[in-house]
Amino acid sequence: MPGAEIEPKQDSKQVSQDVLVADIERTRENLARTIDAISDRLSPANAARRVADRARERVAAIDPVMAGGAAVVVAGVAVAWLLLRRRKR
Repeated sequence: MPGAEIEPKQDSKQVSQDVLVADIERTRENLARTIDAISDRLSPANAARRVADRARERVAAIDPVMAGGAAVVVAGVAVAWLLLRRRKR
């Protein structure tokens, strides 16, 4: 209808401005934490640190008895190779 002004509907659950501002601030804080977490994961220095940490954990998890046995086997193979190489000359 021409000239008729439309009045906004009055909702019984109308949200106050303070509630909206608080919700926006909470959303901003969550977004900032998410961006910080993403940038931390994508940082080359942090990625290198994580790889080094994983390598240290794996080395620490190696059983010393198994590592000692493997070292003895490698040393034995090296000595045998040197002896066989000497005999050929």
